[in-house]
Amino acid sequence: MQHFPIFVDTDSRLIVVSGGGEAALAKLRLLLKTRAWVAVYAPAPLPEIVRLAADGRLALSFRPIAPGDADGALLVYAANDEAAEDARAAALGRAAGALVNIVDNLADSGFITPAIVDRDPVVVAIGTEGAAPVLARALKAELEERLPARLGVLARLGKAFRHAADALPMGRARRAFWSDYYFEQGPRALESGGEADLGPVLDRLLEQHLSGGRRSGRVDLVSAGDGDPELLTLKARKAIDAADVIIHDHAVAPAILELARREAVFARSGGDDADAVLHARKGLLVVRLMAGAAGQRLRAESAALDAAGIDWALVPGIAPVVSPLPRARCAANIGSAPPRPVTDHAQPRELAL
Repeated sequence: MQHFPIFVDTDSRLIVVSGGGEAALAKLRLLLKTRAWVAVYAPAPLPEIVRLAADGRLALSFRPIAPGDADGALLVYAANDEAAEDARAAALGRAAGALVNIVDNLADSGFITPAIVDRDPVVVAIGTEGAAPVLARALKAELEERLPARLGVLARLGKAFRHAADALPMGRARRAFWSDYYFEQGPRALESGGEADLGPVLDRLLEQHLSGGRRSGRVDLVSAGDGDPELLTLKARKAIDAADVIIHDHAVAPAILELARREAVFARSGGDDADAVLHARKGLLVVRLMAGAAGQRLRAESAALDAAGIDWALVPGIAPVVSPLPRARCAANIGSAPPRPVTDHAQPRELAL
């Protein structure tokens, strides 16, 4: 990627906008959502910008930007709708050590402003490096529809509770707590009782997770096929995303490994199940990713996991074959036990490859 996405802390920092037309106003509508001090330099600003200044939302100077105006600025936007003045404002910003954006001039900008879905403090940024602004807007519209407006309320209270949640061990236990809050208990409480109910829900949920004891580990066996991540099933993607440890064949494509969390531990398979057993006994979620046609290896490794007493699940990675892989409790009867219905993820699986 040419542009590396980051979130810059704007609290009490200076952001300078050179220009007072429609381009400048469009940027200001976004910048005024931050906690920055915003200064605008424009000889003839739009009336709406003047009103924003009168309301104390920004500092407005009725003149072009001049040397020294960008000193100490974090960001400088050149939005004059005039190439020569934009170039002059950008030069002043760079001389002051600020990051500079020239509106509608990707090549000469030091950063770009992505399309943003705002559910403060949850913010989704969508960038296409200037290649497809229409696509970015379409993705923004889709996300706006899918992300509930009250998601920010859940996140705001969750953020305030993070210190208390640190009582849980890092890793799986803490992720399980937050998953229960954001996807189960929190939304239900918000729907039934409103924001006032979220505090007691967080307290009760933390108590439940603290008293729940250590969770058992598990190994998910996934065949990665020919390496195309678009061919992976939704269940395989979810398993990879949830994994604490990814043990993979050498030939598994990097694009598939990219689906895992950055915090996950990665290890190449040594040709046996020893690493998977070791990590699962620590209470971790392990995904064993196999490349190519992995039918025989899946049978062998599942039998070894049975012999070690490790719970495992066969997660369909690619299109299923005709014959299912029966779940067995020991290596001796792999392939002979009749299939049993799947109930929940903690139970043995009879899933096709």
